[in-house]
Amino acid sequence: MSLQMKLVAITLDCPDPPALAAFYQQATGLEPHPKSDADFAGLNGEHGLLIGFQRVDDYRAPRWPEQTVPQQLHLCFDVVDLDETETRLLELGAGKPEHQPHEAARARVLTDPAGHPFCICRG
Repeated sequence: MSLQMKLVAITLDCPDPPALAAFYQQATGLEPHPKSDADFAGLNGEHGLLIGFQRVDDYRAPRWPEQTVPQQLHLCFDVVDLDETETRLLELGAGKPEHQPHEAARARVLTDPAGHPFCICRG
């Protein structure tokens, strides 16, 4: 018999939870969690999924694609227009690593302001 588990939260370490939550809130349109504070901020996602951001002292950003500081996880987002979305995310503070493992017409790897890699994919 398998366990019945429902994913309810994904939490990313970072140096500034409110700032990283604001980046993802602007990028996704998700609503801020009402109990967010300087140590833990969250966004309320679809189907009750919370995306959380927790303060970590001496945070070290992932170094993607190299593994000196592993990426630990990455998020993927479906988008309608890759070029428009990439431009807007870069304006919001995302970075774009030189190494891109996918066809540019299909998917792109970006990094959030705390260095976490994430993908935008043509939906």
